[in-house]
Amino acid sequence: MQIYFYNDLSNLQKENLCKRPKMDFRSVFEQVQPILDDVEQNGDSAIRTYTKKFDGTDPQPLTVHPADIEVNLSPVVKDAIDLAINNIFRFHMGQMSASLEVETQQGVLCRRVARPIERVGLYIPGGTAPLPSTAMMLGIPALIADCKTIVMATPPDKDGNLPESVIYVAQKTGVKTLLKAGGAQAIAGMAFGTESVPKVDKIFGPGNQYVTAAKMLLQNSDAMVAIDLPAGPSEVLVIADEHADPAFVASDLLSQAEHGADSQAILVITKGTDAEAITRELKEQLEKLPRKDFAAQALEKSYILITSDTGEAMDFSNRYAPEHLIINTIDADDLAERVINAGSVFIGPWTPESMGDYASGTNHTLPTYGYAKMYSGVNLHSFQKFITMQKISEQGLKHLGPAVEILAELEGLDAHKNAVSLRLKKLSEMLQD
Repeated sequence: MQIYFYNDLSNLQKENLCKRPKMDFRSVFEQVQPILDDVEQNGDSAIRTYTKKFDGTDPQPLTVHPADIEVNLSPVVKDAIDLAINNIFRFHMGQMSASLEVETQQGVLCRRVARPIERVGLYIPGGTAPLPSTAMMLGIPALIADCKTIVMATPPDKDGNLPESVIYVAQKTGVKTLLKAGGAQAIAGMAFGTESVPKVDKIFGPGNQYVTAAKMLLQNSDAMVAIDLPAGPSEVLVIADEHADPAFVASDLLSQAEHGADSQAILVITKGTDAEAITRELKEQLEKLPRKDFAAQALEKSYILITSDTGEAMDFSNRYAPEHLIINTIDADDLAERVINAGSVFIGPWTPESMGDYASGTNHTLPTYGYAKMYSGVNLHSFQKFITMQKISEQGLKHLGPAVEILAELEGLDAHKNAVSLRLKKLSEMLQD
């Protein structure tokens, strides 16, 4: 990992350190668009074609009801999943908003109520390992929000089967349709709807560049579908000082780097922190990892930044806006209060990112690629929409109506004014009677 000294860098150099590797979406869009068009026109048949092409299998049937499948997970695995589900459920249940009701002036009552997004699609990546954690992170808030239709999609194995751990989570979270497909074809199937896949109104979940491209294209198409958030490669920024255990710091960097060669693992340390000890730990721990090749490639593109103090480190972190921010310093609690831009924050030496990824309760579907500056991670409200309501009494109309008449006339909208004027006239007549 290359080392930089914060105070030796110009503003432009600091900005360059915050830039992520450029994603060539234009070429990916060109590959993905024909798949989307094909699924829109040919439904299940197209999904099968691409699933056979990319995953080497033609699952029969294409969709299943999770309740119809018997899972044979060990009690230990079930207990771990159940514990995680309980914590995630409790945290997201705590996000339930009470209805907001405000009398803005006498006789003018304004309300805001939450309603579920009725139909949601949850994408669970596959590939080298099952991801029941992502199924939990998406399925639980969808269940709490009371979404009426929950479709979950995940790639099958070569035999057309789905991971039992994902099926178990689907059973626990009210999923009624489990689509045995991944990639752009699965996203398109949920966006447009097919013979066996219900159409959804919003799609959630991480994925590779083809999945991300499909989501981006479809949200701007006639599919009339929204997406959770933009996403790029996964990333972590670790702030550490001389009090941090080098082994802990190295393990946190590697737990992110092992996601893939395009992941970013940034280390920001204060002057006096033993960078060599951390580097030694990185090398030693890396050699023991089954996915060391991925992690090594990610580390080659990562770097160490040395700052004067933790305040300067936090300034850079807010500038970088990491998906995951780990604060392993003596003043971690105070630094956490200064966080402005981050997807999720892990505070203190005993809080590895892994805890939030799986079971502490927070959601691990987070904004990457610098989008933490303007996006939140997935939460209960991601599965809801908020509707405002108002009710105005006769007295409220009498007092507020004249101001509305003036404003409507100012904007040249006579029909708007007339809708108020007619009521004010009627009210005046009623009072005279």
